[in-house]
Amino acid sequence: MCALPEAERGFSRVDAVAMYSGALRDIIHTLKYEGRAGWAMIFGRLLVGWMDSHPEAMNGIDYVVGNPTHIGRQPIQHIEAIMDAAYTEDVNRAFPLSPPGAHRLVKHAETARSANRTLDEKRAAATAHAAALTWTGGISDIRGATILLVDDVFTSGSQLQHVALRLRATGAADVRGLVLARVPWSG
Repeated sequence: MCALPEAERGFSRVDAVAMYSGALRDIIHTLKYEGRAGWAMIFGRLLVGWMDSHPEAMNGIDYVVGNPTHIGRQPIQHIEAIMDAAYTEDVNRAFPLSPPGAHRLVKHAETARSANRTLDEKRAAATAHAAALTWTGGISDIRGATILLVDDVFTSGSQLQHVALRLRATGAADVRGLVLARVPWSG
C-alpha cells in the first residue's frame, strides 16, 4: 500500500501509536466487540498524548477526525467513543478535534465488516465503507484542508486508502493517518 503513489493511496503518511499485538490487541477487541467503554477514555488519552508529543506531524492539520463506525453499531461506536474521549482529554483545545456529538465525518449506512476477511474482501468492504460516509461540514470547510484521519487498527490499509480518496475527492488537500496500532507486517 505505502509503495503506491500518493494519488492512488489517498493518504500522505500514516503514523501508529503502537504495534497491534499482545495485550493491546486484546484490549482493542474488548472495546470493539464487548463495548467496554472505559478503554475509549484510555485510547483517547493515548491519541492526545501522541499528538502532543509529535508537533511536527500535527503541523498544518485543520481537522482531526475519526474513521467513523455506523450509527447503529453494536455494542459501541468505538471510534466515536475514542474521539469523544480525546476531545475531553484535550483540555487546552490544542488540537482541531470535534466536540462529542458533532463529528465531521459520519457513517449513515451499515456496510460489511472487513475483520477476518481476505484482501479482496477487505478492499470491497473498504470501498463500500467510504461510499457510506458524509462530511458534515460544508464544502468550504473541507476544500483545501489537511485532515488527520484516526482509526484503531491499520491492517491492509484499504479502509484508510478509500476514506482518504473519498475525502480528497470531496476537496481535502491532504489526508494523513493516525492509528492506535498497526499489525507488524503492514507497510
